[in-house]
Amino acid sequence: MMSLYDKKLMVVDDDELLAKAYNRKLSKLGFKKVTTFYNGTDCINALTSDPFIIFLDYNMEDVDGFDVLRKIKRTNPNIYVIIMSSQKDIANAVRTLKFGAFDYIVKGEHDSVNMESALHRIELMEQQLL
Repeated sequence: MMSLYDKKLMVVDDDELLAKAYNRKLSKLGFKKVTTFYNGTDCINALTSDPFIIFLDYNMEDVDGFDVLRKIKRTNPNIYVIIMSSQKDIANAVRTLKFGAFDYIVKGEHDSVNMESALHRIELMEQQLL
C-alpha cells in the first residue's frame, strides 16, 4: 500500500507567500509530491496529474474556491479537498462540505495544527477503507 506521504498533494492559494508556507509545512511533514498553484484555473488544468489531496483557498481572484471544488469533484469525486479560508462564514463552510469538501479550515494562527489534523483524519479513513 502506498503511504499517504507518497501521494500527490496540491496547494492552491492566490497569496503566493501563504501558498509557499503551506508547501514548506507539508514538505517538513514528509510529503514528497507537493505542487503549488497560485490560481484556481491552473489547479483545474492540472487535475489530470491525479492529486490525492488538495488544500484549496476559498477566495481567489480568477475562480473562487467553491467553483474549483465543484470542478474537482466532477473530475474525480475521490480527491480529498480541504478548503482554506480567511472567512469564518458558516454558510460557506456548510456549502463546501455539502459539495464534497473533506474539511473547512479557517486561516489563522492554527493553520499548521488544523492541516495536520485533517491529514491525520484522511490517513485514518484510508486505513479503514483497506
